[in-house]
Amino acid sequence: MKVRVLGILSLLVVIIVVTVSSVILTSASRELTQELQINRVAALNRFAQLASEAAEDNDTTQLQREMDRYSELYDEGILIRLQQKTLRSGGLSEDQPEVRDALNRASLNLSDTTLSPIRAFGSGGDTISRSFGTASQVLGEVVLEVDLDAARQKLRERWLAVGTAALALGALLLLAASRITAWVLRPVHRLSKAVHELESTGKTSQLPEAGPPELRELSRSFTTMADAVTESMESQRRLIADTSHQLRNPVGALRLRIDLLQLALRSEPEKEAAAGVVAELERVEEMLDGVLKLAAAEHRAFEGATRVQEAEHKRLAVIDPYPVLQGEVERAAPAAHRAGSQLTLLAPTSENHIMCDPDELAHMVGELLANAIKYAPAARISVATQPTQGGTAVVISDDGPGLPAEQLAASTTRFWRAPQHSKIPGNGLGMTIVERLAQANGGRLILEPGDPHGLTARLEFVKPKEGTHA
Repeated sequence: MKVRVLGILSLLVVIIVVTVSSVILTSASRELTQELQINRVAALNRFAQLASEAAEDNDTTQLQREMDRYSELYDEGILIRLQQKTLRSGGLSEDQPEVRDALNRASLNLSDTTLSPIRAFGSGGDTISRSFGTASQVLGEVVLEVDLDAARQKLRERWLAVGTAALALGALLLLAASRITAWVLRPVHRLSKAVHELESTGKTSQLPEAGPPELRELSRSFTTMADAVTESMESQRRLIADTSHQLRNPVGALRLRIDLLQLALRSEPEKEAAAGVVAELERVEEMLDGVLKLAAAEHRAFEGATRVQEAEHKRLAVIDPYPVLQGEVERAAPAAHRAGSQLTLLAPTSENHIMCDPDELAHMVGELLANAIKYAPAARISVATQPTQGGTAVVISDDGPGLPAEQLAASTTRFWRAPQHSKIPGNGLGMTIVERLAQANGGRLILEPGDPHGLTARLEFVKPKEGTHA
């Protein structure tokens, strides 16, 4: 946004500077033209007066002397045509087309004393002319050559001065525009960052009240809204966790009563009915456990960004994930053996470290292994660590049936279960818990189809900063 706003302001600055410079340079050209024209018209009138006197006295010696002195001083030619003869100085001749035209106009008693506007870059000069004589008779014509080089040089010098001033003014205005843009957009950038932080962590720090009054008011409003959203989300999490925890007591009491009731039952139909009740009760207990775990995971994800920043600030030690993976593979081995699955832990090819809570890593890996064993029986399951461009990934893959792409996208949704797995016990919270725990540790969960079939779950963690110790 800053680039776009600054681009527009820069365009406006260029237009303003160019417009002002053009006005100044046009005014300078007009001023120099008028100044030169006044001086040369005065000289033209003087020579017209001298020529008129010389025609009356029939003596052109003094007139020729004045013409030569003027041409020597200003390097400009003069041509005066009298009735008896024509006087010349400075190499000006009536053979030149512009001189011939000027004489013709002056012979018609038409004065041509206007100079064309001076241009900074050009060549050649200009001519002015007039007639002289009595009110009823034209006695002759005077043509004066005007050298424009000196005026052009002055105009170029002014162009240089104006150009230098324009560049300085443009740089100053661009600097001011950059500062103003940064001042105006700084609260917007803070607000955008706070929105992303609220979206990812469910909370945000209080925005400083800076910038224009409208943006300060917007920052105050957003902070109030963010606090309300954060409090509401935290209240919901506490409500879910407290409710799940409180339900465990009556569920436990109900389980005890059913166990006592089973001891008193004698007929097979009654025992089968009681077994069905126990199965449903176990499903309720499993769901309550899942909800409690999810509430804890979401709370840690809610606190994750701040916790990771504090961990880096305190320079807590990072961990080697391989011992954690080894322990979870050993723990899951009996279940894998019963399911006919082949569970393999691949040795790391290089030393990899991650910043992650070891208990939470064990929870995530255990959940992913349990899912692979449950939903991909008799499959080959591998556990490994892989270096990535930005850190290290823990990879659990299997060659089971896997999930279609549309189901992979929904697999981390709360209580979601694939239709083909509806008969397999589960509560649909495992992947959601793993995703939240990964977020709490600054990582992410990526689910990908296996090659040629199966499912690959990647827990990607960023590389620890230099200076942390394993």
